[in-house]
Amino acid sequence: MTIPFIKSFDYNISWRSRGRHPGRHASTQRGMGMEFRGHTTLLSYPDPRRIDIRQTIRDPLEQVYVRLFNQKSATPVFVICDLSGSMNFGAKKRKIKLAAEIAESIAQSASEHHDPFGFIGFDENVREEWISTSSFKSHRAIAMAESLKDFHPAPVNCSGITEVYRYLPRERSLVFLISDFHMPNALLEESLSNLLRHHIVPIVLWDAAEYRNLPEFGLVNVSDAETGAMRTLFLRKDLREKILQSFENRRNEIYDLFMRFDMPPFYVEDEFDADQMTEYFHQFVAA
Repeated sequence: MTIPFIKSFDYNISWRSRGRHPGRHASTQRGMGMEFRGHTTLLSYPDPRRIDIRQTIRDPLEQVYVRLFNQKSATPVFVICDLSGSMNFGAKKRKIKLAAEIAESIAQSASEHHDPFGFIGFDENVREEWISTSSFKSHRAIAMAESLKDFHPAPVNCSGITEVYRYLPRERSLVFLISDFHMPNALLEESLSNLLRHHIVPIVLWDAAEYRNLPEFGLVNVSDAETGAMRTLFLRKDLREKILQSFENRRNEIYDLFMRFDMPPFYVEDEFDADQMTEYFHQFVAA
């Protein structure tokens, strides 16, 4: 069932799903699909509906052969969302509310692709109350994302990111990692290493008011580009330029780090564009 007012996007995966539930992705599972896999004997795969007469006639040992096909299967989709203090920032819209809107779009997209969807929230720990286990019924996860819009993160760090992998299945999954990534490089690197089993799409949420739309003079609250810690500064032109350069350097650092793990980042400022996410998959994820 399509949920109104939630725009979805198209996506694909670059691996063969091992899921047993029918879906839309290329699979390793034998079934009623259209992709020809090969032949085997009727004794090995006792399905008389698939008997291949020509292959059977050709066999000098007079064994009966059946055709094998790969079925299309579902693959798990997860959102891992940063609930730490820096996600409460936002001039026009708080980053946590933007994250909730993105999670809604991902849940709706998974539903349309007949994939199970799950949600995991973390700050300094993985938050059990913000976990929605993987399910084909997307309404629960969408309801959780809706309630996330009114959530106000506590002023805590995001060190729980290193533990989220424990809450994911062993089966390779498509994982959208939503955060502003205001965290030490070592923490981010450890978390990405832990997630290598899965296909990760980092979604980077930055607010232009954090760095680009700063006034040239006066008191202003700014966040550290790496840690997300808020500070009140008396802004001058030279200090403003240093802040701009700091964020530019940080952008380059996290981009390089993501690319070391072959995880191209998707940047979002102010509003999420579902069509751009579709383009991301066309560009970076080979079907």
